[in-house]
Amino acid sequence: MTIRVVIADDQVMVRQGFTVLLNAEPDIEVVGQAVNGLEAVALAAELAPDVVLMDIRMPELDGIEATQRVTGARSETARVLILTTFDLDEYVYEALRAGASGFLLKDASADELAHAVRVVASGDALLAPNITKRLIAEFSRLTPVAHVPAGAKVDTLTERETEVLSLIAQGLSNAEIAGRLVVAEQTVKTHVSRILVKLGLRDRTQAAVFAYERGVVRPGAGHT
Repeated sequence: MTIRVVIADDQVMVRQGFTVLLNAEPDIEVVGQAVNGLEAVALAAELAPDVVLMDIRMPELDGIEATQRVTGARSETARVLILTTFDLDEYVYEALRAGASGFLLKDASADELAHAVRVVASGDALLAPNITKRLIAEFSRLTPVAHVPAGAKVDTLTERETEVLSLIAQGLSNAEIAGRLVVAEQTVKTHVSRILVKLGLRDRTQAAVFAYERGVVRPGAGHT
């Protein structure tokens, strides 16, 4: 099954370079390019890609607002992968909160780029868990939601599901969570699916952000 990708970046060299690299992969096809956020939203609606590579700083409409519109459209299934020039960019955290599934540094290698697209398209794991975990923890600390009550949504989770959510936020993969809890990996997958459904979240990245902001896990907690 071919992963359909739209690339949104106001720099022509970035768009063309990523297009060449991705089209060289047998299972990935770039179906459109956008020069600004408005075009990105329009192309996502028109072409129904699996993944949108979204630059944060673009004219007309920035990547954060464009991400929110793409992921918030009920008819859309596209996942957003944010493009940035450095990994501790406060705007990246805002984009994750807006619904992005992960982020990628613009100087990533061809292999890293293709891997990131596949991971985000599958929705099975955090993109670059160690970096993503550090990013979320850092900006949860800088912009904390102090004393936010857990609320009804968190209360719907079982004790084990809450434990799994905490481990997701710490950047652990399904296999690592299974090892930590001494259960089958398939059991972890079932827990993850139920967590996403109960909390109304799209993927593990959103679950990690949610866990930090609702106090399920504290920034800096845990070790992988």
